[in-house]
Amino acid sequence: MDLAPVIIFCYNRLNETQQTIQALKENYLSEKSILFIFSDGPKKFKDHAKVKEVREFLQTVEGFKSIEIVKSKENNGLAQSIISGVSQVIEEYGKVIVLEDDLITSPNFLDFMNQALDFHQDSEDIFSISGYTMDLPSLKDYPKDYYVGYRASSWGWGTWREQWEKVDWEVSNYSGFKWNLAEQLKFMRGGSDLPRMLSKQMNGKIDSWAVRWCYDQFKRDMYTVFPSTSKVVSIGFGEDATHTKDTNRFDTILDQGEQRDFEFEAETKIDKILAKEFRKKFSFKNRLLEKITL
Repeated sequence: MDLAPVIIFCYNRLNETQQTIQALKENYLSEKSILFIFSDGPKKFKDHAKVKEVREFLQTVEGFKSIEIVKSKENNGLAQSIISGVSQVIEEYGKVIVLEDDLITSPNFLDFMNQALDFHQDSEDIFSISGYTMDLPSLKDYPKDYYVGYRASSWGWGTWREQWEKVDWEVSNYSGFKWNLAEQLKFMRGGSDLPRMLSKQMNGKIDSWAVRWCYDQFKRDMYTVFPSTSKVVSIGFGEDATHTKDTNRFDTILDQGEQRDFEFEAETKIDKILAKEFRKKFSFKNRLLEKITL
């Protein structure tokens, strides 16, 4: 199997970056994997010291087939960093596995991701592979190694050049979508928060690459492959987190097993119960309750 290169995007969180890289290093396939690390430049003067600390640590990283560190002088922000960084690597290698600096992976994360990418290389309806999955009730005794969903996840994911290069980052057809109730309701199959998040993106209130990515998946009527047991957990809810706030909706259980071979099926079939449980995590009620209780 031709392993996909791994990309890590980091900024100014030394502790989280160390944990992310250490966990990835403990993957079974780490020594056979090419690693790219994109280090964003400081946004404010006070960030210079923290960015410098992270970059000094990056120079000590080892345990991979090869390591390339890309240091930006300017602050590009997460969205632009990911769009440009992934585009650069995927152009050369044809596929990628992507992590941010606050994600802990299980030792079999790279096994699952590479096998799923390899199996679905030519699938016409698979948009991406996710290493993360939420703690859905019906997954407790789920018999398969994977399921498919309507919404991509940005917490440890992979895709191919053929899919990435088709993404319309400008969302050029948004003017027609924002007045189309039927289309907005269909977009909500992945969560009721999506249309509002996209609206905020298009109105300059947020800078999210992920919601544009999810919208492109929706417009092309494609699916994401998820593991039935999560291979990723997030530790990105500290005071230095830029894009995440306190939440427990996405708490999940990291795979503690030793499985290294995973089975997939060519037929793409949505499990309606899992799709409902997935969508419920993003419901207005759950989001409101979280704001009240946290």
